[in-house]
Amino acid sequence: MKRLLGSSLFRRFWAIAGAVNIRTKVLGIVLGMVLLLGLAVTLQVRVALTRSFDAQLQDRGVSVTRDLAARATDLILVNDLYALHQLLQETLTNNRDVRYAFILDPQGQLLAHTFGAGFPRGLLAANSVDPTEHHHAVWLSTDEGRVWDIAVPIFDGRAGVARVGLSETGMRHAVDAVTGQLLLTTVFVSAIGIAAATVLTWILTRPIISLVQAAEAVAQGDFSQQLTRWANDEIGDLAEAFNAMSESLARAARERAERDQLRAQYVSGVIAAQEEERKRIARELHDGTGQLLTSLLLGLRAIEDAGDHAEVRQRAGELREMVAHTLTEVRNLALQLRPSALDDLGLTDALDHYIADCCRHYGLHIEFTAHGLDEQRLPPTVETALYRMVQEALTNVARHAQAQVASVLLERRGQEIVLIVEDNGQGFDPDAVNKRGQRLGLYGIRERAELLGGKMTIESAPGQGTSLFVTIPLNSQVVSAEYSGLSEARQR
Repeated sequence: MKRLLGSSLFRRFWAIAGAVNIRTKVLGIVLGMVLLLGLAVTLQVRVALTRSFDAQLQDRGVSVTRDLAARATDLILVNDLYALHQLLQETLTNNRDVRYAFILDPQGQLLAHTFGAGFPRGLLAANSVDPTEHHHAVWLSTDEGRVWDIAVPIFDGRAGVARVGLSETGMRHAVDAVTGQLLLTTVFVSAIGIAAATVLTWILTRPIISLVQAAEAVAQGDFSQQLTRWANDEIGDLAEAFNAMSESLARAARERAERDQLRAQYVSGVIAAQEEERKRIARELHDGTGQLLTSLLLGLRAIEDAGDHAEVRQRAGELREMVAHTLTEVRNLALQLRPSALDDLGLTDALDHYIADCCRHYGLHIEFTAHGLDEQRLPPTVETALYRMVQEALTNVARHAQAQVASVLLERRGQEIVLIVEDNGQGFDPDAVNKRGQRLGLYGIRERAELLGGKMTIESAPGQGTSLFVTIPLNSQVVSAEYSGLSEARQR
């Protein structure tokens, strides 16, 4: 059995049979059973009738032949050949199945027969009977079909032998007529069976089709589907189980939507709080620390200009240069914390300025390309996250990759934003880095992407550079909330 189930022929058959719908299968089973039963009954009846008719034909032939032998005895003894011939014709006339009859003398010579055109050659030797036998019958094949040839001894063989041939044509016609009636009955019953099977399959498959349609709707996210219980059977139990499953899925979907909404609010709040804190620190650095350093720079210049000693002026100049360098670093740090170009000019221009600064500061050749971002600005949360991702990615390239060339691609593809950062540096093993928990910059990029409902993928190998792919969907809960906030702000 296992070998049969594992055979390729069975698998091909099952692939074809399994693709047929249930209605066709039920109709096929019913029609096949009716036809099989009808044909089997027809065949059995035909075989039984044939055997019965053969036996009856043989018995009838024996009876006719013995009657002929009994009536021909006296005619043979008185040598009345004319009367004997008349007796043979009477036998032929009164029995429609009799095809021929003839009488032989004790020496086997022909006395009388019913063959007007001449006696068939070889018929005498086709059958013979011993004087002690009751009769002897054989089948003979003729142009008209098979014939029972029956020989009966006359007066224990002392007066000769009577032989009669009975054709089975009538019997075959009767069997064929009965077979035809049975086949017509089979066709009629098949038609009734098909009609009944059609109604039955409609009753059986209608709830199944409804279940399939409801399942497809649930697969599309419509959890409001409920099925009517048709009957108290297994299909009814299946409908009840489906309704319970649909309710559970609807409840889970509502809970998931609530969680997503809370998560979106939380993420928006976290990101907004981070950026507000960055803005505050940037303002403090620019307005407070920057002004103090500027005042200190001016005081050092005044000391340098007013000093009498060369050593004092030299020391004051060195301190002034240090303060000037610190002031530049503070201003750069303030810009990195919250670049004003991101709020004033948008993401593309802000990245242009930042990448130009990276090229000057790190000595890298960085190509920047943006597509699909000219018509509509992205929500501030998304713009800020993408800006930070590019910052962290290029910082990793400058510090760890030992690369000379890098590229940044930012593209809007339908309902998602794609960021790709590539370099020709030394590369690394992403799996090993993930196991050791290193590269905090990459972890920060992944975390920002996941907070917005996106994902990050890294492709790298030692000596083959690194490619970083970030995808952020614009229809996520966080981004949708940002879009809604922007719309409300514009309306106000």
